[in-house]
Amino acid sequence: MSRVTRVVETPAPASRRESRSLAGPGAPVAELNERAREVFRRIVEAYVESGEPVGSRTLTRRLSEHLSPATIRNVMADLQDAGLLFAPHTSAGRVPTDAGLRLFVDGLLEIGNLSQEERDSIDGRCAAVGRSVQDVLSEASSLLSGLSRCAGVVIAPRVEQPLKHIEFVNLGPGRALVVIVTENGTVENRIIETPLGLPPSALIEASNYLSARLVGRTLEEARDAIEAELRAQRAQLDELTRRIVEAGLATWSGDPGSALIVRGQARLLEDVTALEDLENVRRLFEALERGESFMRLLELAGGAEGVKIFIGAENPLFGHAGCSVIVAPFRNSQERIVGALGVVGPTRINYARIVPMVDYTARVVGRLVG
Repeated sequence: MSRVTRVVETPAPASRRESRSLAGPGAPVAELNERAREVFRRIVEAYVESGEPVGSRTLTRRLSEHLSPATIRNVMADLQDAGLLFAPHTSAGRVPTDAGLRLFVDGLLEIGNLSQEERDSIDGRCAAVGRSVQDVLSEASSLLSGLSRCAGVVIAPRVEQPLKHIEFVNLGPGRALVVIVTENGTVENRIIETPLGLPPSALIEASNYLSARLVGRTLEEARDAIEAELRAQRAQLDELTRRIVEAGLATWSGDPGSALIVRGQARLLEDVTALEDLENVRRLFEALERGESFMRLLELAGGAEGVKIFIGAENPLFGHAGCSVIVAPFRNSQERIVGALGVVGPTRINYARIVPMVDYTARVVGRLVG
């Protein structure tokens, strides 16, 4: 059984009316009577399947207990008064509110396990044989998008590998390229500003100085020691070379240190039927492209033992877009959280199917990158 972390308290609706069969607005599932729970659960399930308002006729076919249309309408009215349902436009049907979806997820959602075939598929596609960590993360994002038909998102700190080579290359007056090659073959290039009139020997000396202290160590491991040596004037460098060394180190200082991979944004357009929905998706695209908002997912997932679910307006990242986020952290072999992955989609996302999918994929990725 997948683990789901409850994250946000359901806000009580402002309106309050005497209810015929419910405990009142904002009532937990335990305070709904059996009939109301059954009607509410069937409404949410039908809405998740179709995306359309659910009427009493549809419910009559779905309910295990035979109820008259009038009785069903009365229960639906009570659920609406409790802030769990609303009637869009002039439709006679109802759809769940964000608070209703939260109540459903926290108290009525039945989450099963993935089939062995699904597990084998995830294992096979994420297998790290002959691949880099970046390849595994990209594949996980594409995999989640394909299986959920939503946007798949993975965020992880850039893995600091021991350095194999560092070099400064002159690009002309006032500019130089810093080339760093790690032991796993990753190449990173950064451009720095250099003093005008800098002699070629200064770049060579800076390369030699850093290579002697960085090769075989990560930047994080060596940076503090080098900066302390420079502050203590122990390094036998002239002023120009010293400035080049400091500029080279500074190109990696303050780096956000995180990689964001998003796949399948276009899938979010598949169910758009109204201009209002199109505007919501456009806003979501902008948020995904900016990226910085999603960096908070590591913080949001940090205290979780399993999956976290953010629904609609309660979503601190994309609430304005009317979307839900299902996210889980993944851990390395030392059980330290090293990233998070998940799915972004409409609030009627198939929670029962996607929660175990995200949970299992996070555990597989943790094993492969840890």
